[in-house]
Amino acid sequence: MTALAALENADMTTDRIAVRRRSVSRPLLYGALVLCALLTMLPFVWVISGSLRSLDEIRSDPGAWVPQHLTFDNFERLFTTEGFGRFLVNSVVVAVMVVAGNIVAASAAGYALAKLDFAGRRIAFAAVMGAMMMPLTSVFVTQFVITVDLGLADTLTGVALPSVALPLSVFIMRQYAMSIPDELLEAARIDGAGEFRIFFGIFLPLAGPAVATITIMSFLSSWNNFLWPLIVAQSMSSYTLPVGLATTSQAAAHVTDYGLLLAGAIVVMLPVLVLFLFLQRYFVQGVAGTGMR
Repeated sequence: MTALAALENADMTTDRIAVRRRSVSRPLLYGALVLCALLTMLPFVWVISGSLRSLDEIRSDPGAWVPQHLTFDNFERLFTTEGFGRFLVNSVVVAVMVVAGNIVAASAAGYALAKLDFAGRRIAFAAVMGAMMMPLTSVFVTQFVITVDLGLADTLTGVALPSVALPLSVFIMRQYAMSIPDELLEAARIDGAGEFRIFFGIFLPLAGPAVATITIMSFLSSWNNFLWPLIVAQSMSSYTLPVGLATTSQAAAHVTDYGLLLAGAIVVMLPVLVLFLFLQRYFVQGVAGTGMR
């Protein structure tokens, strides 16, 4: 009995120590997370502050965090800038083409790599992995030559084409497809369903979290893309929002209108934040699901 009581006391002591450690470590963890969040938010706070200041005030005191004279003139000038509406529409059109292409093309490629047995499947997956590791700037010349040969230079289709099936989207869909039981798809085949019906009627509805993930990532890639649209778009009629803002934010010779540019940055950020807020739950599920196998 004495030995049993000693063991019980030891267990109780261990539990108390564990509770104390958790009670101490949890506030430290939360404090560290809050600190990291505040450090991450500092650039956004400065951008918001700068968008509400005049150009003279920004140039006289660039590091100020609080506007001395609050003004919305930068946003008024932004929305009345010549070509702003065209740039915004171009960005929306390109983003829709990129997102739709990734949902259909990348999902189909990921499904095929995960669930279909065909010759060269391993080589195809290795090519996808290699494309993920290759810097985008290393293929710019090749992409531009192909775009020109196809007659798509200075068009919105040419701007969107290289991103309609991102390798990362294919990888995410392939990893998520690996977590779907093969027995479910085999049962559909036994019932007479074809591969297209299985893909659109079974796989895509089940892959909702992964679709949400590639939607956010492909939209972000397209919406914030600057270098490729700058290269392939050769007139203002094909400029997207980042390129258009960069070309129209010159207040004078060799002087950048930072107030206008920061107001444009706010406008560019808002759609991404709204999309993420609506899809964040599915985004987390999709990222977690890609590591199940």
